[in-house]
Amino acid sequence: MGRYLIEPFDRSDRYATERYQGAAGRNWWRCDPTLRLLMRRHLGAGYAWAEPRLDRLGDLMGGLVAECAEETDRNPPRLEKYDKWGRDISQVVMPPSFETARAALMTDNFTAPSFAEEARAHGADPSALSAAWTYLLDQADIGMGCALGTGGDMVVSLAEKYAPEDVRDRVREIFANGYYSGEAAQMFTERTGGSDLAALETAAEPDGDAWRLTGFKWFASNANGSAFVVLARLPEGAVAPFLVLWERRDGSRNGVRIRRLKDKLGTRSVASAEVEFTGAEAFLLAGQGSGSGLGTMMKLTNGSRLGVAMMGLGVARRALVESICYARAREAFGRPLIEQPLMRRKLAELIVEVEAAQALVFDGHVGPRLRLAPALVKLRAARLGVTAASDAIEVHGGNGYIEQWPVARLLRDAQVNPVWEGGDHILCLDVRRAMLRENAHEPFLDRLTAAAGQAPAGDDATADLVRGRIDDLRKAVTAWAALDHTVAEARLYPLAQLMADVYAAALLLEQAGWEQRELGSDRKALVARLYAAAHLSDPGPLRGIDRPAEELDRFDDLLAGAVTLESAG
Repeated sequence: MGRYLIEPFDRSDRYATERYQGAAGRNWWRCDPTLRLLMRRHLGAGYAWAEPRLDRLGDLMGGLVAECAEETDRNPPRLEKYDKWGRDISQVVMPPSFETARAALMTDNFTAPSFAEEARAHGADPSALSAAWTYLLDQADIGMGCALGTGGDMVVSLAEKYAPEDVRDRVREIFANGYYSGEAAQMFTERTGGSDLAALETAAEPDGDAWRLTGFKWFASNANGSAFVVLARLPEGAVAPFLVLWERRDGSRNGVRIRRLKDKLGTRSVASAEVEFTGAEAFLLAGQGSGSGLGTMMKLTNGSRLGVAMMGLGVARRALVESICYARAREAFGRPLIEQPLMRRKLAELIVEVEAAQALVFDGHVGPRLRLAPALVKLRAARLGVTAASDAIEVHGGNGYIEQWPVARLLRDAQVNPVWEGGDHILCLDVRRAMLRENAHEPFLDRLTAAAGQAPAGDDATADLVRGRIDDLRKAVTAWAALDHTVAEARLYPLAQLMADVYAAALLLEQAGWEQRELGSDRKALVARLYAAAHLSDPGPLRGIDRPAEELDRFDDLLAGAVTLESAG
């Protein structure tokens, strides 16, 4: 009998838990060849100066920040509504894990003005490095990305233009460490919804060179900040943005009350709340007596959309890495998952889709400023974050559905990205507005043509396919413009999807051409070819079943250029 009691059940190497190391604990710079390729391209001579800093950042994001993200998700912010005398203090208390991660991030802040100045002095583009910083952060915790980056650029830009001098000085002091400091919040959404400004109820009344705001915001992210941009209605009925600080000019507590924190599905590291304004001191961020600041604010919102797109990309990249790590370790039917054809097909598809979204998002951040880009890039990248996280759960099987594994949180977090800064329909309406009011499709099509013109040599079929689809897209815009108004609005979604498809394909060709000329590699050309085949070519009556299986034949090349794994440091 004793013999059976001491016999271990787990005798198989399949249960060697040390083999199941995921993304956490790795250096995310070293394991990301695609990011290294982008930085070589965008930093040029400044790459040598930036590389050790990016390496250090990769350790930080994959180590401490990723570890803290899991703890903060389990122990999110809490609200201390009243002090011991029953006075409303509305204090958001952040968990120690959040503060630890934030302190480390502010010490190594690639978005800080001082870092940007140093980067320029060494020939490195600060915008590319800032994009890399947020890309790596969003793989660890998009909630932290939101908490640090919500509306800081909007607050500073509008305050510099419209706020009284003493208030401008206070804003400069608050944001001395850059936009990504966690001090800003946007408070637009009311119980009627965030997009219907005609239904907005928060009211503003003049009070000398300031205003008094009264109203209620239903969903305010980063409620623990110090400076808020708030939409309110002027006495004559127009809607305008206002600056509200946590403290009044005289240093006393402002009329800002937090009713409760939201109990959210994900992004628990950012404190989202219901906020009430009770005669709060505010400053009009527009020409006096007008709503002219709203247009400026909406332009800055496009920057926020690119930020949310980066969050979607960050989740998708993390989902890809977690999937590859697990598929390499997990065995089924006598061999690792990653050696099995159906899993290789899925991972190849994920690699291609993530790199296409990466091309879109980084072009939005460091490429030409295109009016159509923020809406189209967010439309594609935010949705990919959800589907990639879902795929990662499937790769993990039942383990993926368990909160102790990392991918369940990825899916919970990712789901907010299609909502933040405008859902798919709002983005499509913005595409229409940009085309009809600004003829924005013309410079967009020019950008696609220029990108496709940089295609690598040796694959004329893919280049011709993409150029042909650019021509088709121009025809599609013309045909759309001739539709009945109601039908035209309904057709905005497929039109925007076509735009995103062709945009990504053209950018991948551009990257492939650079890689071929500078590094002598055709790996990105393979990615461009697979993406164009999936999104732009006619699959035929057999749905592409009879196509050459290049994603399987060159799977090792795809994998090696997407993720390089090493043991935890």
